[in-house]
Amino acid sequence: MAKKHCCEELRSWCLELLADKPKIRPRDAAAALGVSEAELVACGVGAESFRLKSEWMDILEALKDVGPVMCLTRNESVVTERHGCFEEVTQEHGVGLVLGPDIDLRLFLKQWGFGFVVTQKLASGQRESLQFFDKSGDAILKVYLTDETNRTAWDALESRFIDHAEAACTQVLDQLQQRAEPKAELPDEDIDRRGFTEGWLALKDTHDFFILMHKFKVAREQALRLGGPGLATKLPLSTPRELLERASNNEVPIMVFAGNHGCIQIHSGPVNKIAPFQDWINVLDAEFNLHLKENDIANVWWVRKPTEDGDVHSVEVFDSKGEMIVQFFGARKPGIPEREDWRALLGELQTLGAAA
Repeated sequence: MAKKHCCEELRSWCLELLADKPKIRPRDAAAALGVSEAELVACGVGAESFRLKSEWMDILEALKDVGPVMCLTRNESVVTERHGCFEEVTQEHGVGLVLGPDIDLRLFLKQWGFGFVVTQKLASGQRESLQFFDKSGDAILKVYLTDETNRTAWDALESRFIDHAEAACTQVLDQLQQRAEPKAELPDEDIDRRGFTEGWLALKDTHDFFILMHKFKVAREQALRLGGPGLATKLPLSTPRELLERASNNEVPIMVFAGNHGCIQIHSGPVNKIAPFQDWINVLDAEFNLHLKENDIANVWWVRKPTEDGDVHSVEVFDSKGEMIVQFFGARKPGIPEREDWRALLGELQTLGAAA
């Protein structure tokens, strides 16, 4: 078990770090200090923070009243930011669903451990947000107040859900759990490859792929490797950049799935301003931002999944640990066949891959 620290010790370390690197981001500061981001938020250096009650679905429901916000979710290699409103909020089998044309989230609530109201002090003023973390203190989802947010409803939400009985820093440090190590995948020879492939070919819905992997005890990238050329093939590491640039140039609306084990955020629609910078490829649109660290890309796959609406194709991006970074699809709704312009774009990417 990792050594526990006291609040004053963390504050002292963080203040020293901020004095040396005043613009460092909270996630990077936590990594530099060897602690979780939730611990830094709880100890309140550079921000005022208050613990939220663990009433996650009620908080999500209350966000419907606040109007436009900005939702940020990320993993180690990608950050997505989406502006919009919380519209339909439901729960199915422990998964929270936020459905709407702009804010579209899948929330795996069993992973959620801590929530805070956070007011960050910036040179330009202050920035207010609701921030949610898993049980080991890693960030899951951040919801930011914007100039268009209904301030009265936002304040009412804070007043309703701040847990005045919890001493934020002490309680978080006491309740943090050690991060679970990922399970080792089974050797390929121990997998019923024929049964798995037959199940893949019999899919009726893309969402059933996860159930199929669980049934055959197959890890995500291992599944693509076992599927074979007709179901999954590798593409060059430059594919995500090419995909975004061609989707922008050809005005092909896409779906971007990105996040972590507690939240997947989905963007559906066009991507316009594509801006490479150093080792990042960025989408910098008014309502949607994406920041993808290209140096972290270890494998890229073209993937085909049968459905009742015809085949659906995706591009799936993985890091060196076999963790998925991001998925790309053509924009579509259930019951509607896949877009021909998306298939044409994928054909161009496959041609480039074959020529590489």
